[in-house]
Amino acid sequence: MDTQLQSISKIFTEKLYRIPDYQRGYAWTEKQLKDFWNDIIQLEDGKNHYIGVLTLEKVPVEKFAKWQDDLWIIDSKSFEPYYIVDGQQRLTTTIILIQTITECIAEQDKLNYSTIEEIRKRYIFDSKDDGISRSYLFGYEKDNPSYEFLKRKIFLENSASGYLSEETIYTHNLIFARDYFKKQLNQLSKLEIEQIFKKVTQNFLFNIYSITSDIDVYVAFETMNNRGKPLSNLELLKNRLIYLSTRFPGDESERNQLRKRINDSWKAVYHFLGKNKERPLKDDAFLMNHFMVYFGQEIESDDDLENMPARRIRMFYRDNYENYLLEKKFSLKNLNECDADGNLKLKIQDVNNYIESLQKSVEIWFGLYNPTLINDKDDDEIILLEKIYRIGFNHFSPVLLSCYLTENNKTVRLKLLKTLERFAFIGLALSKYFVFWDMNMYAIKISKGILTVSEFEKHIHDITEKLLKEKDFLANLTKSFSDGFYSWNGIKYFLFEYEMSLQRMSKTTKTKIDWFEFSREMEDFITVEHIYPQTPKSDCWKSKFNIYTLKQRRILNNNLGNLLPLSKPKNSSLQNKCFAKKIDNGENQIGFKFGSYSENEISHLQDWTPEEILKRGIKLLEFMEKNWNLNLGDNNQKIKILNLEFMEN
Repeated sequence: MDTQLQSISKIFTEKLYRIPDYQRGYAWTEKQLKDFWNDIIQLEDGKNHYIGVLTLEKVPVEKFAKWQDDLWIIDSKSFEPYYIVDGQQRLTTTIILIQTITECIAEQDKLNYSTIEEIRKRYIFDSKDDGISRSYLFGYEKDNPSYEFLKRKIFLENSASGYLSEETIYTHNLIFARDYFKKQLNQLSKLEIEQIFKKVTQNFLFNIYSITSDIDVYVAFETMNNRGKPLSNLELLKNRLIYLSTRFPGDESERNQLRKRINDSWKAVYHFLGKNKERPLKDDAFLMNHFMVYFGQEIESDDDLENMPARRIRMFYRDNYENYLLEKKFSLKNLNECDADGNLKLKIQDVNNYIESLQKSVEIWFGLYNPTLINDKDDDEIILLEKIYRIGFNHFSPVLLSCYLTENNKTVRLKLLKTLERFAFIGLALSKYFVFWDMNMYAIKISKGILTVSEFEKHIHDITEKLLKEKDFLANLTKSFSDGFYSWNGIKYFLFEYEMSLQRMSKTTKTKIDWFEFSREMEDFITVEHIYPQTPKSDCWKSKFNIYTLKQRRILNNNLGNLLPLSKPKNSSLQNKCFAKKIDNGENQIGFKFGSYSENEISHLQDWTPEEILKRGIKLLEFMEKNWNLNLGDNNQKIKILNLEFMEN
């Protein structure tokens, strides 16, 4: 393994660089970009900065012989093609910065006596006879969705090939890096940009390692995962499967076909994980849940799993899935060992089946998190999936993935979603988190065919009814709210559902509360208002509430009827105002009069008193009864649930 220290200027001398298919895409986010930029800014003139290791592998002749766009520069100009085994994040970042610098300087200007055209020719692309044939000096292999994206969106080049705008988490990161550097450079003078360019091309030094043919490049890639941003398990798994595709015995065309399918599957996976730019999905969370559904009881026997405490099952799979996938299932050893029947433990078909399931599952996974972005879902299904997401999708993620993989009947799925949402709400109301623990075991049983989706739905329905029919149900419900409703884990979900019911009654489609904003926790800002404030200093509050003891006032303060969902987060200091000012302060439109449907509902009242808190609390409990098909007893029982018995007189 050869090693030497080189600047970017020397690294880009008669060489082509390609990121191979087993590599992940561009993973740097704002944190890494800030560190990179600060290293440049803080580097003193005349000093060098060690940026890290760049590990390279010479591309074999049989590989680059297929690079039609690059053969002219390899043959005629003797450019050497290299794969980047390690260090691609830093090198990609450097090239994006250089490209962005060329955009911030006028075409006729020069940077350190080099024209913009000369800089692009040195670091971005070279042209044959200044014509349309171009060879990009740095980029991805063609099968990677980032290949055309880098050319078009980052290098701002046209492409003759049919370009499908495939976006992934990685392509989002590429755009973010370009925009980040553009923002920084736009604040600098031309002289300062020249200094940045000199530092990044002359003073940033890579430690260059060239891997020789006696070293296994796939193994080297895995062992180099200790610098920069660590690889996710999904990224490591892709490398492992591609590695195995080169080592399977038998027909070479089968191996090549498997490698192509692995690349296609991962392309789909990262497309769907990053499809919603506002809420990209975590790759390892998807991999772990799919693992639970796909391999299920392959890890443990049926008896072992049945006897394992339900609350331990998810933890068990979370702690074991990485080791199982990379060390036990998809290992080189299994290509050469046979099972008890004399068959190889791992065959090409095994890998193919797994990646097909992975590709099918990721689309379902995306749809579960983003039902409004999937065309084949009707309104009822979308509404219910959004409810499941709000109430706590993590409780149900593996079992819903399993159900959607095995059940195509929408009627059955709708019935299941309704049952699950009701079950989850009652579990929240009773503060009984143990009711969710069995979900992972059900996911495994459904995927294995032991349990149908209809049977699972009936089972959850029966559990729910059993909880409701317990003789201590109302006593347990009252006890769970004994510390007040404001600290209840389900308060935001409940208030949001009530808000949605008011919207439906208004016969308008305008939603006034955004769930993601409403559910966020922000310092010094609130989304749930105490109408009677927590620190009632004004006489307007004291005159009505101080007839009660301090303990009773605290109960009133945190009571269900006193809690109001706000259309927009509001500074916590504003909630201490008198009721009339809260409705409309005459200065701006932040009062209840201009807020959510829930705010509008009480804005017609002249005053806010303990009696109004009791009245609204009973009304909200009646909504709870109707919406989740519960029986909370008569008014006296509801007053007891609200802990407002001291107001009965």
